Formats: sequence, C-alpha cells, structure tokens
Amino acid sequence: MKFQTTIPIQKSDYLIDYSSQLVSFGSCFAENMGNKLDYFKFSTTTNPFGIIFNPISLEKIILRSIHKKYFTEKDIFFHNEAWHCYEVHSELSNPDKSEFLTALNQLIATTNWHIEKATHCLITLGTSWVYKHIESDAIVANCHKVPQQQFVKELLSVAAIEASLKNIVAAIQVVNSNCKFIFTISPVRHSKDGFVENNVSKSHLSTALYQLLSKTTSSLYFPSYEIMMDELRDYRFYAEDMLHPNQIAIDYIWMKFSQNYIDEKEFETMQHVLEIQKASSHRPFNPNSESHIKFQNNLKQKMAAIVAKYPEMKF
Repeated sequence: MKFQTTIPIQKSDYLIDYSSQLVSFGSCFAENMGNKLDYFKFSTTTNPFGIIFNPISLEKIILRSIHKKYFTEKDIFFHNEAWHCYEVHSELSNPDKSEFLTALNQLIATTNWHIEKATHCLITLGTSWVYKHIESDAIVANCHKVPQQQFVKELLSVAAIEASLKNIVAAIQVVNSNCKFIFTISPVRHSKDGFVENNVSKSHLSTALYQLLSKTTSSLYFPSYEIMMDELRDYRFYAEDMLHPNQIAIDYIWMKFSQNYIDEKEFETMQHVLEIQKASSHRPFNPNSESHIKFQNNLKQKMAAIVAKYPEMKF
C-alpha cells in the first residue's frame, strides 16, 4: 500500500559536477538550495544582491550586472539612518553612503564575472505580487520599511513574467552561450498576500514558466513547489510558522535535486565532503587529548586528499 504520491522528475541532460560553476538568484528558498551546494563544496554563488522574490526585479539586477551598469547616487536613498537601494535586499543597506555605493558596485563586477563563467544558472521565483514605487513608477525588490502609501501593489500578468524570464535567458546567453538554466518555484507560501492570492501568484509563475520552457532546450524546471505541496503534504514538514519548509523538507527536496541534477560520478566525493563537514563540526570534551589530536590529524589528511583532487575546494 502506498501512502504518498511521487512527483516524476526528468533527469537533467546538463548534469552538475565539481567542475561546474553555478550562480543562483531568487527567493529565500534559493538560499536553502545554495547553502546545500555550498555545504558540499560545489562552486556556487547565491543571491549576491540578497533575496529577491519577483521576476521583474530579478531581470533588472541581472541585466544591470551583465551590462555593468554601476549604481550612482540617484539609485540610492537615505531612510531610518541608513542608505538603501530599491533594487537590492535590505541586508546590504549601510549607514555610510560611500561604503554602500562601493559595495554595490563591487557586487556588480563580481556578479558579471560569475554570470559569464557560469555553467548553470538557478533561478527561484517567489511571487507574482510586486510593489511599485509611485514616485518613480518602478517595481522594487524591497520596500525597506518605507511607508506603504508610497507604493502600489500589483499582480504581474503571465505575459509580463514570461517576457521578463525570456529577457533574463537571452541576456545571459549573449555573454555566455554555454549556460544552462534551472528554474523552480519557491515552496514558501506568501500568506501576507492572502492564501487565495498566494495561489493565484504561484499559478501565474507556473504558467509563465510552462510557456517559456516549451520554447527552449537550454532551460529545465525542477518541481520544488510541487514536491512540497504533494509529496510532503503534511504540516510536520513545515517550520513553526507553518509557511516555510523545515529542515526535513529542505533535505528531502535537496535529495530529489541531487539525484536528478548532479552527476552520479560525484556522489562518492560528496559523501567524503559530508564526512569532513560533520567531523569539522565535532566539539571535543578535551581538545588537548591524544585521541582528539589524532582525530584532527586524520581530518587534515582527508581534507588534503580532496583538495589535491579539487584545488578549488576550501574547507
């Protein structure tokens, strides 16, 4: 007897291995997957400009990076004792204006490099709901706690989302024709929009992606949203807020991703990396004991053996 449905996942034709260069943009779930890739020591850069939920803002910051359109004073503003930018997450905000601009423009340069070198670009879409700044008539990535009356909330159409995603793919392929794309929809429910509104939002993202993927061979869809909604259809797989997937769910979705998007030849190395990571987090009762010193020496030998094979790995 079966007590769970299984979402079929087509194995990728563009498998990730330890020579791959990955860049990932999008919602907080992009960080969950990015953290997993980083934990297993794949070469990955995740959300250089912080969490970005909507496709229009993703398009804007990705194209800015590709074209090296550096930020200037007109792109930032001062609010609540710090400088902010509507195109990036508030975690980058800074009380020092000069430092803020310098940091943003350094990110433009490094992101440009990562996009041009990437073998895989992972994009996680969070919502179709956007906030438009009334004065500038521009959709923002983050409101930075600016009073709500300065914005109007809108729902992106399927056509607008598809056009935005097409622009992202086309712009990246101009500078990096070898890059392959993996799209997914975040399984996090945006309850503040309303539960009906969240479903409408996700359906717009899903329809736009379905239409985009039917017209391209360089892009794939990983069903993280569908896995969460169907295979993990139980509140025991949610965090305390009952909206975000908990660690068990994240680990399960990662397992599904790795089985279908990572080359099997790397599984043995991933297991070695896992053992090293677990051993590195070990906290001894007596750091000066002979047994712990021996343990540390063995750990260093294991690290050295992997780094000799993969010099780009850093532990």
